[in-house]
Amino acid sequence: MKKTPSKLIRKYTTADQLKVLELFRFNTPAFFDPSEEKDFKDYLKNQLEDYFVVEGNRKIIGAGGINYFAEKNTARIAWDMIHPDFHKKGIGKELTIHRLSAIRNRPDIHTVIVRTSQLAFKFYEKLGFEQEDMIPDFWAKGFHLYQMKLNLRNTGRNQST
Repeated sequence: MKKTPSKLIRKYTTADQLKVLELFRFNTPAFFDPSEEKDFKDYLKNQLEDYFVVEGNRKIIGAGGINYFAEKNTARIAWDMIHPDFHKKGIGKELTIHRLSAIRNRPDIHTVIVRTSQLAFKFYEKLGFEQEDMIPDFWAKGFHLYQMKLNLRNTGRNQST
């Protein structure tokens, strides 16, 4: 659990589900297509490994997860979202760095993948991710897939991003 003066990053609990779904809806349709809500609910119910929420003044203002693929020495950052009132305030970067730090603590993980859209891929580029692929209209019409990769062996395990 990481605490900053006005924010707290902590593990998601099932008690957070309604607030996290509300957060998803605040970012729809700007960052997510409405059709993706079903996939997100399925993720929270069936695919959750490490998922974190960011609290500000006791309200959930951000969330994002990690899934591990140990057989491929890979982790994937998943379902990142920040409340629109808090965009461009460094919260997404702080949450991503928090997750990258958790991933770096696992010596079996060498690569981090993020699958994002054209709306956020520049954010990940600034954090050292490199684009591997782009598929138009992957998530939904107008929401393109940008698959990006960060090689932890090239960036150093203990390095802060």
